[in-house]
Amino acid sequence: MRGWTAALFLFGAMPLGGCVAGMAVGAVSALGSAAAKGGSHADPNIDVGPDARAACTARAASEGPAHVIDVEYRGPGKAIVWGTIGEGAGRRSFECRWAGKIVGFTLRAIGKAR
Repeated sequence: MRGWTAALFLFGAMPLGGCVAGMAVGAVSALGSAAAKGGSHADPNIDVGPDARAACTARAASEGPAHVIDVEYRGPGKAIVWGTIGEGAGRRSFECRWAGKIVGFTLRAIGKAR
């Protein structure tokens, strides 16, 4: 009797085996893709421009009067802000990389006009 019960259980579980295996593969795939995305889960619908502009302007203002020229979006939660610092012959350009916070700031001299 015990052998028949085990055989019935195995044959009865076979049609469900593919379904369970498919569910397991789907769960592992979902976990893998979530882990691959990393810790940052930026919402692509959020406009980071105002935050990036404000933070980068504040950082640039520590060097002198700052003027933002452009804000370019580089993906969810990321932007690059370009601008100038100072006036006249001492004016310099800056590039500020934003990813929820300032992750890079570059200051360059502006060449003489030709």
